[in-house]
Amino acid sequence: MTKENMKLNRRSMLRGAAVAAVASPALVGKAIAAGEVTWRVQAHWPKASSSFTASLGVVAAQLEEKTEGAFKLELLGAGEFAKGPDIYNIVRKGVVPMGTISPSYISDQAEAATFAYGIPGTLRQAWEMEHAIKNLGVEALVNEDLNADGVHMMCEKVLPTEMVLSKKIESAADFQGLKIRSSGAMLDYLAAAGAAPQYIPGSELYQSLSSGVVDGAHWGAAIGAQSMSLWEVCKYHYKPVLAQTTDAFILNQDALEGLPDDLRSALVDTITTRFFLRSAEYQHFEAIALTEGVANDGVEVMTLPDDVLEMLATASAQILETEGQKGEKAAKAADIYRTLMKDMGYA
Repeated sequence: MTKENMKLNRRSMLRGAAVAAVASPALVGKAIAAGEVTWRVQAHWPKASSSFTASLGVVAAQLEEKTEGAFKLELLGAGEFAKGPDIYNIVRKGVVPMGTISPSYISDQAEAATFAYGIPGTLRQAWEMEHAIKNLGVEALVNEDLNADGVHMMCEKVLPTEMVLSKKIESAADFQGLKIRSSGAMLDYLAAAGAAPQYIPGSELYQSLSSGVVDGAHWGAAIGAQSMSLWEVCKYHYKPVLAQTTDAFILNQDALEGLPDDLRSALVDTITTRFFLRSAEYQHFEAIALTEGVANDGVEVMTLPDDVLEMLATASAQILETEGQKGEKAAKAADIYRTLMKDMGYA
């Protein structure tokens, strides 16, 4: 069997699993009757992060219920086996069969990964990003590269990215040199406006902020700041949204193919359905979290100055152009963004 045929068979398997799951919600089959399967899942979220429980924990609970206890997930917080970008390699090698990541971690593995993460300053609403990822094909473009490497990605939710800072920003001069925890294309985006962004794993973020190693961060938006206690040291929460972005599940292809059909269908269907439910739920909880932050934590909601926003707008166009030049799949992803932005009247 050729490598190309193997890729096609893998895609067909995943499509078939999703269809079977939708068509057969009562999943009592041979595998379920035969016994229990337990997968370890290495999350990029610390256990303190809301998504560890409300995203990964809910998927685990639903999967166990759907399979009548036959398929369980053992959840590992950031750093238990690996953290950040290292999670991709332990899933690819089969050290664990499943993990969670930010797509920003896999820009070296997939041409279109940055488009799955979210290009800063482009799409403005969560549904636009959901549409681009699932309906218009960004996720599929990423998987063209990852599947060849033995990994499959399924986006977990769309979420907004907003900054929290320990300092008030009233002009571009105030933004100059600010040390901001960031990742992926957002590093270039913030640097273009004069900041000094740097990557720090989530498990080290609170300590880095409280000790002054960095002046601010983005870890999602309000929910992330609240669950990670970032507002304790960063009282200024900045609008507008820097980007609509995603988190994602990654699965080892051999482990996925090795599952009995009914368990594989249950896993794929649970993740697929949860993406849309969690994305909508997240927007609701964002509003609640920010209201609570203002009332209970002394948070001030601020707007970035116009001169900073102008520099960020210029950077956004440059990043979109640069990312689209990485190859054929990246160019297709860039066209998806440009078409949607034009249709929405943004460009």
